[in-house]
Amino acid sequence: MIMEKPASNKFSFNQRLRSFGFAIKGIIAMFKDQHNFWIQCAVAIAVIILGLLLNIGTTEWLFISLSIGFVLTAEMFNSVIEKLVDLVSPEFNKKAGLIKDIAAGAVLIAAITSAVIGLLIFVPRILQLL
Repeated sequence: MIMEKPASNKFSFNQRLRSFGFAIKGIIAMFKDQHNFWIQCAVAIAVIILGLLLNIGTTEWLFISLSIGFVLTAEMFNSVIEKLVDLVSPEFNKKAGLIKDIAAGAVLIAAITSAVIGLLIFVPRILQLL
């Protein structure tokens, strides 16, 4: 049996940099593999452009930023859950399917919540322009 080296509690700047590298690798994998992530990023860019055009305030940017982060993070967790379920249960399994459905539902709730926040911020400003 191979014994693993115990984790050091000592801070390592190089290890922190490697951790960022792993995280960036995960984000790149999302762009390569997850079409919904592309759509969500495109919507995020459109929302940012609209926010710039409508000159929204700091508090509004806070809500927009949190909403974008909320949806993208939810999508990443959903993808992780789907891949993990596929790894553990590659054949059809009703419970595995339900787990995937629940994870997808979480993304839908995040997206709906973010859309409502966007409507509350943008609709009044757009109506003022009309």
